[in-house]
Amino acid sequence: MGSKPEFVEFVVDQIDDAGEITYKKMFGEYGLYGDGKIMALVCDDQLFVKPTEAGRAFIKDVVESPPYPGAKQYFLIEDQVEDREWLSELIRLTVAELPEPKQKKKKSKKSK
Repeated sequence: MGSKPEFVEFVVDQIDDAGEITYKKMFGEYGLYGDGKIMALVCDDQLFVKPTEAGRAFIKDVVESPPYPGAKQYFLIEDQVEDREWLSELIRLTVAELPEPKQKKKKSKKSK
């Protein structure tokens, strides 16, 4: 089905004070990044946050679901998407626990 850009922009606006938030379109859906770390996906206009211990403790009554067929379980955030403070805190906790992104290797030029 694909997510609407307006929903993605709404989610990003909700968490704009949780750090440096960016997003990229990926396979018709969106990946959300916090401080350069992929921390959530928006699929079919639903928010899926990467699972972390801090996030699980914060949410308490966690709903888990794969964002797409064959994917790992993520935290499915439904009603709380409207709660800017709650959602921003979840994102801050999640990003803090995620590892730093791996540095991409520079492609070397092949000589003939």
